[in-house]
Amino acid sequence: MKLLVIGGGGREHALAWKLKQSPRVHKVFVAPGNAGTALEDGLENLPITTIPDLVEFAKNEPIEFTVVGPEAQLAAGIVDAFRCIGLKIFGPTKQATQLEASKDYSKVLMRRYGIPTAAYATFSDPTEAHKYLDKKGVPIVIKADGLAAGKGVEVAMNLSSAHDAVDAMLISNSMGKAGARILIEEFLEGEEVSFIVMADGHHVLPLATSQDHKRLGDGDQGPNTGGMGAYSPALIVTPELRTRIISEVIKPVIRGMAQDGQHYTGFLYAGLMISQGGSINVLEYNCRMGDPETQPIMMRLKSDLSILVEHAMEGTLEEVEAEWDYRTALGVVMAAHGYPETPRRGDIIYGLSELISMEQLDKDFHVFHAGTMMGGKDNKEIVTTGGRVLCVTALGDNVKIAQHRAYEIADKIQFDGCQMRCDIGHLATSS
Repeated sequence: MKLLVIGGGGREHALAWKLKQSPRVHKVFVAPGNAGTALEDGLENLPITTIPDLVEFAKNEPIEFTVVGPEAQLAAGIVDAFRCIGLKIFGPTKQATQLEASKDYSKVLMRRYGIPTAAYATFSDPTEAHKYLDKKGVPIVIKADGLAAGKGVEVAMNLSSAHDAVDAMLISNSMGKAGARILIEEFLEGEEVSFIVMADGHHVLPLATSQDHKRLGDGDQGPNTGGMGAYSPALIVTPELRTRIISEVIKPVIRGMAQDGQHYTGFLYAGLMISQGGSINVLEYNCRMGDPETQPIMMRLKSDLSILVEHAMEGTLEEVEAEWDYRTALGVVMAAHGYPETPRRGDIIYGLSELISMEQLDKDFHVFHAGTMMGGKDNKEIVTTGGRVLCVTALGDNVKIAQHRAYEIADKIQFDGCQMRCDIGHLATSS
């Protein structure tokens, strides 16, 4: 069968790569894809991005089913458009995607159904927001209400930066429509964890746990990014904590949305803060797989992803379980010069062709592409297109071995201005 994956980032490369491993799958189209999906056996880039064109392609090809990666397409209603003419697609509807597209909507829902989360207030008036900041003090968190590609969050440790963040979003319009309304949120201390499940409207299938690294620099310093690396499993998530997360965070939101008339189907991501005392708070819900968490999770998944997706679309997730490689997978993001504020485009990437040959012999690592395209001389070179460029992901018997292997591979790749953290997995290796 032929499948379609919507998106062009590292998450979509990893999903398409894993789907193609199924013996049932003949080809996976990736729309629009990147240089990595263009070169991957069994994958084919599809240079279209508009929803009507994607619907028309899926209908005419025909595509067995479609998996949606990015939140923007979900929020634009791609699932509704496909379902309207009877096409199979995995993802939440436009209305259900409000869980991510509006942090205020998400907070209201969490309050209604007793899901633990930080105290907050919502503002569109900068004067009122500044008054609230002066009353509450720091540290404090300022968030854009809408979709901001993982960058609409300021963790302010002093009042000056807090007030600057409010002005940037509400006065200078730095986040566009996403920042026309903001949330000012209680600062929580602890360790962040990503918990991702597949949902079919009633049942959930938990995926492997993972831990992202949001800050640009080593030691969790510098500005927030979309994620500079991740590893799986997250050692902090014990079996007992996993059970609590499912019962306190995952099932209540699925049940609550169903009660509100929104039967949630698709990937569901819960960004969590785990305190030293073991309390759980939801930082955010996302209506898709995380990036770069997807890359190590897909490296560890031994089950046929296409079968899991089919069960999710058919409402029968309770009939299947996911099988995982016991090893740790760790992914290191290589980002463009100037990321996250002003990422540079057009730098030639060296060293990838040699690694492609190595990957055919060594199945314990994979280089997933995100911000890449074919360009340069005769359109045969791989160049950066900004942002997060690659995620070098490797397996190992423990975090240290996976970490060593991932950095060993990453060191074989070069492009001008590359930014890369050198401590992905440090919370696990230092404990």
